Amino acid sequence: MTQHDTTFPEHFLWGTATSAYQIEGSPLADGAGPSIWERFVHTPGLTIGGDTGDVACDHYRRWREDVRMMADLGLRAYRFSVAWARVLPEGRGTVNTKGLDFYSRLVDELLAHGITPLTTLFHWDLPAALDDRGGWLNPDIAHWFADYADVMFKALDGRVRHWATLNEPWVVTDGGYLHGALAPGHRSLYEAPIATHHLLRAHGAAVQRYRSVGKHQIGLVVNLEPKYAASDSAADQAATRRAHAYMNGQYLDPVFLGRYPEEMREIFGAAWPEWPAADHELIKQKLDFIGLNYYTRSVTRDAPEAWPVRAGRVIQPQATYTETSWEVFPQGLTDTLAWIRERYANPPVYITENGAAFYDPPVAENGRVADALRVDYLRKHIGAMHAAIAAGSDVRGYMAWSLLDNFEWSLGFAKRFGLVHINYATQQRTPKDSARYYSRVVASNGAALHEDP
Repeated sequence: MTQHDTTFPEHFLWGTATSAYQIEGSPLADGAGPSIWERFVHTPGLTIGGDTGDVACDHYRRWREDVRMMADLGLRAYRFSVAWARVLPEGRGTVNTKGLDFYSRLVDELLAHGITPLTTLFHWDLPAALDDRGGWLNPDIAHWFADYADVMFKALDGRVRHWATLNEPWVVTDGGYLHGALAPGHRSLYEAPIATHHLLRAHGAAVQRYRSVGKHQIGLVVNLEPKYAASDSAADQAATRRAHAYMNGQYLDPVFLGRYPEEMREIFGAAWPEWPAADHELIKQKLDFIGLNYYTRSVTRDAPEAWPVRAGRVIQPQATYTETSWEVFPQGLTDTLAWIRERYANPPVYITENGAAFYDPPVAENGRVADALRVDYLRKHIGAMHAAIAAGSDVRGYMAWSLLDNFEWSLGFAKRFGLVHINYATQQRTPKDSARYYSRVVASNGAALHEDP
């Protein structure tokens, strides 16, 4: 492999990613039950502009058009999530066949166009009926989740050969149970560790269930953010260790090493519980891959006011920042993959999300959306991934976030991450320059990475 060779391994999976609540719309159609996000967005003042996912990208009705567009772009894989309450309106019990059939038809359409489906079982949209029973604070949820997973495995395994249990459990806990910015909107130092633990127990129970009924691959998707100390001071170094343990080690150490990082007790103090050994055995199931969502890094300083981790982010004056105030730092992806390789014995990894929200100009008269910053972002991050593979990381695929501009949770429709522009008034889809560029990278298996867009 020469210095300028950017080709990837022969069977590398190139695709894009979405999530159910962010694109589907019609959240209560055909017998579906409400989710915690359905409740959250309809509570005044919790989303920018009062935006909701009631319509979103209308993917629930336009899925054939969207799959055809993926095929036209030459994409080889598509990561999507299942809305738990579409399939089980009460979160458990009776299956809603119309909801299950939607995902079955979607998978068939993907396969008919030669697109490999990667299915995520939980991407934040917990059935409201289960939240009424305590949600992730109820230890029984591990069994509820395994039963739901079993329904999906039996319906789709074989057609779906890549499963993920959870998407970004750190966000579920940090946003939903510690800081209250995301559904279900709790703010409690004592609830957060409990939610984390039951998320991981649910993951372990679902993997255990898959080993009894499935025949392919299952993994866990985590968002990791490398932490770099702002200085050599003891205080900044300690803050960096805490921030790294809280965001990165908290969700992978239990899965691979059977324990939480020592720093978790320092962060949570009396709120950090003791858990039985049997729980750790359940969590530590053998995985076929890790899904890595990478967006940015943090240059970290000691910040006693930053509850509860006591670590703050230092803005870098010469850096490019996205519309979500995330620093563009491709080297962080290389470094994160190196950390996974060294700490966890080089498991297979799929980059399950990587992308950026930038200001996009309006669609031009010739139908072009010139998003040069996103093209540059993709080029540099795919290059950073290639460097990690060259160093020995076992990376199997890359899913750009996101296929479509979509409902960005509490930010509503204010930020656009898509390779494809959505006119929310008309639902017109317009591939941006980044989509055309990424299509050429995919077609060349990476060889066109440094060609002009």
